[in-house]
This record gives sequence, structure tokens and C-alpha cells, in this order.
Amino acid sequence: IWGGEFLIADYAGFRRAAHLAYIPLPGGDAAIRRPYRIALAHLWAAGLPWDEALPPVAACPPVERRVLTRQLEREVNTVPTSSMGRLFDAVAALAGLRQTITYEAQAAIELEMQVDETTGDAYAFSLVRRGPDEPLLVDPAPVIEAVVADVRDGAPVGTIAARFHRGVAQMIRRVCEALRRETGLDRVALSGGVFQNVTLLGRTLDLLAEAGFTVYTHRLVPPNDGGIALGQAIVAHAQLDR
Repeated sequence: IWGGEFLIADYAGFRRAAHLAYIPLPGGDAAIRRPYRIALAHLWAAGLPWDEALPPVAACPPVERRVLTRQLEREVNTVPTSSMGRLFDAVAALAGLRQTITYEAQAAIELEMQVDETTGDAYAFSLVRRGPDEPLLVDPAPVIEAVVADVRDGAPVGTIAARFHRGVAQMIRRVCEALRRETGLDRVALSGGVFQNVTLLGRTLDLLAEAGFTVYTHRLVPPNDGGIALGQAIVAHAQLDR
């Protein structure tokens, strides 16, 4: 399942130039309804233990944990995903904010609402290039490790939320700068459901503007499904013109 992409694109085609590293989504849709599962998957992908002192581990019944362990180890009923929304879910669960959801993006929305604007620090992602023709990988493992450390130190949820939002915005700027060096492009369109997050959108806009980018954002259509539908129609029209 794709997500968290940086695309070099026009109406006629695209190249997936960078994306979040994949993590396994155990149980597919069942994991989306239970952010604690996604948090456990991120811990597993980062090589971090399932410490019962962590909220998502405590929220997962021992029997289910054993099943998840077998699923992840044997890659049974798991789907790889690079979704940014799932990373928001994992951080919300690790911070102890939300372990299950009743509507789409609930964990991410509640995480944004907790942001402490007085916190200036940021978590840092790793950028990895595995080959000259491979997309740039954005590895969230250092972020997960830092969140775990903050949780163990008793950091407030607002601090964790702020450091995460700042970290994502700074990562977007770093990746865009890296791709500009490769391509010469200096125009960025911010789209996708994650940019319904006003806090993230504002910080990303500021950082990209400081770096000299021309930035496009949604005003007349939404950044999620409505924008996708319009984009599909425009791409189809471009294909017909060709």
C-alpha cells in the first residue's frame, strides 16, 4: 500500500522519487482500526522490543501479541505499507493517546490537537539511498526510537506531538532539497490526506518557503479523495490529448 510519496510528476506521468520505508500492516484493515497494532509493527520494523510499559503493548492482549509475532515473522496476512497516516497512528498509540479508533484518521486528528506550540525540538528521520536508480527511502525508525525514549522519560503527550509534527515538516524540506539538487525543480505541490493537518501544513509551508521553493496547496478542492478524483480526471484528459 503506497503512501508518504514524493513524486516527480506532470499530467502525463510520474516517478516515485522518495517515500517512507515500508512497514508490515498486520491484518490489513483490522490494524487500521487498532492503532496499537500499527505501533507494534513500527516497533518490530525498527528492531525495538515490545516493552509492556509502552501503552500500545499494554493495550494488546497477550494472545493477540503472540499471533502478531507469528504474522510478522512469517509475513502471513501482512501488507507492506509506506503510509504516512499509519505513522501518525503509531505515534499516537505510543504516546498513549489512542489505541483504537471509531472513525477515519481519529488518532492523527487527536495527535494534532495535543501539539504543544512551546516545544521547539524535532524528531529526525533517516534518509537512505539504496541504489542510484532506487527511490530515496525515508526511514521512520529513528523517530519511533525517539518517541519510545520520550515515553519512558515521562514526556507529556503535547511535547511528543510537537516534536513529531516538527520532525515531519523538517523531513519534507530535506527530501525536497535533495530532489531539487537532482532535478533542478523548485515547485512543490502539497497534497494527500495528511495535509488536512493544519499544523503540519503551516510548518511545512514555512520551511519550504524559507528554502526558496514555490509551494502549491489546496484551496478549491480537498487534499484527500476529492482532490484525487479531480487529479484522475485531469490525468485522463492529458492522456487523451496525447
